[in-house]
Amino acid sequence: MAEIRFTKDHEWMTLNGDEATVGISDYAQEQLGDVVYVELPAPGAALVQGKEAAVVESVKAASEVYAPASGEVTARNDTLDDNPALVNESAEGDGWFYRMRLTDRAQFEALMDREAYDHYVEALD
Repeated sequence: MAEIRFTKDHEWMTLNGDEATVGISDYAQEQLGDVVYVELPAPGAALVQGKEAAVVESVKAASEVYAPASGEVTARNDTLDDNPALVNESAEGDGWFYRMRLTDRAQFEALMDREAYDHYVEALD
C-alpha cells in the first residue's frame, strides 16, 4: 500500500514512483456533506503547491481544493463527472481527484503522515 500524506487543508496524496494521486480526506467529505459536483484539472495542467487545483461542490457549499505539491496533471478521475457522490463513498479510495507527476518529491515528504493528520483533525473538533 502506498504511503499517504495529508495537508492542513484536508487534501491527501499518495506516491507511486514519481506519480502522485490526490483527493480530499474522509474528514473533508464529512464536513462538506453530499458532494454534487467536482471540477477537476485537465491532464497537462501545471499545478503549484498551495494554489487552487480543483473545486468540489456539495449541498452545503463550494470549496477549493489546493495542490498538495507542485507538478503536472497526468490524469483526472472522469468517473466523478457522472458520479460525484463517489467522493462521499470512498474519499481516500475510488473518489480520488487527479494524478500528477511531482516536480519536487520533498514537498510530498513535508506533508503530514496519517498519525500526524489524525492528531491535527482531533484538535479541530
